[in-house]
Amino acid sequence: MTERLSDAARDAVLGPLLASGWEMVEGRDAITKTYKFDSFVDAFGWMTRAALWAEKWNHHPEWSNVYNRVEVVLTTHDVDGVSSLDAKLARKMDTL
Repeated sequence: MTERLSDAARDAVLGPLLASGWEMVEGRDAITKTYKFDSFVDAFGWMTRAALWAEKWNHHPEWSNVYNRVEVVLTTHDVDGVSSLDAKLARKMDTL
């Protein structure tokens, strides 16, 4: 079962993500990042690849797309906060 990240685990798990452009969402326990691409097709292609991983892991992002920009928010609704699943999906999104 997925659990909300403990205070002790946060630095180790979120530290590298925050160093790579992810940010904490003000007012809630979530992380966010905006990805920019060369075109709408590139942005949509990336979203499609990310969606396949999200579905495989049954962990779905909050996201929006405007032309070449994709804004992503990750949080685990079942635990009302950031979990290891969010970090896992964030790392995968960064590699796509």
